[in-house]
Amino acid sequence: MGLLARGKEEQSLAFGGQALIEGIMIRSQTHMVICIRQTEERILTHVEELKPVTRRHWVLRLPLVRGIVALFETMYLGVKGIYFSANAVLEEEQEELTWREWAIVAVLTIGLSSIFIVVPFLLTSLLHLTGVVFNLVEAAVRLSLFLAYIALVSRWKEFRRVLQYHGAEHKAINAYEAGVDLEVANVKRSSSLHRRCGTSFIFFVVIVSILLFSMVPRDGFLLRLSYRFLLIPLIGAVSYELLRYSGKHGDSAVVKILTAPGLAFQRLTTREPEDPMIEVAIRAVQEVIRLSGS
Repeated sequence: MGLLARGKEEQSLAFGGQALIEGIMIRSQTHMVICIRQTEERILTHVEELKPVTRRHWVLRLPLVRGIVALFETMYLGVKGIYFSANAVLEEEQEELTWREWAIVAVLTIGLSSIFIVVPFLLTSLLHLTGVVFNLVEAAVRLSLFLAYIALVSRWKEFRRVLQYHGAEHKAINAYEAGVDLEVANVKRSSSLHRRCGTSFIFFVVIVSILLFSMVPRDGFLLRLSYRFLLIPLIGAVSYELLRYSGKHGDSAVVKILTAPGLAFQRLTTREPEDPMIEVAIRAVQEVIRLSGS
């Protein structure tokens, strides 16, 4: 990145973020901070102490294993953040999901994920392709469906604001890693693209899936389809390791090539934020930095 403060970048590698409804969630290894814009004058700040299971069991910190755990933790905290932000905006008091609500979320998540797994496979199968060509076309169809999905939902005003908060999150992290003062004017000049974004993770998933699907048995329609589901944990784990590596070796030419598609794709998943949104992002980053003792 050519940053002014490399130490700050390495410290922020432990930071994860997510855009919420009228707000942003930033988390470190020990805390999760949620900041929500409730009114023009008020930003609600919510802090939770985190106790990741990886800190209690060394085996869960092993390469590949830690990726699977991280994906589940990210999904869990992400859903909690969205739920909290929705209640904060509506000024409702319920802050925790019930078991029934968690079950509904799980079913919807699995259902939506299955669409992006099954439909591309079925469509590509109609072309009667084989080998690596089949996997490449399947990946292209899957990406096309995802692009169409993002393009469609981004027309929804509320979701477009979430994309703006996504841009604000990236700008604040980039400003912090560059070692500049976290003021609106400075953050506003920072890039809304970031190589450790989950969008880049999606492209790593595509690359890894092409490679792994090329190694599995190619006989039998149902067998090949089943591998699309069975290999999900491994694909996610390997993709996580690649994203982690890219965060630590951003100056590498190979890493720049691998992350270029994800950065380009972020032009769809982020939008230029408004100043009040940047203020929310700054508040969240400053609070997680304070709690981390940075």
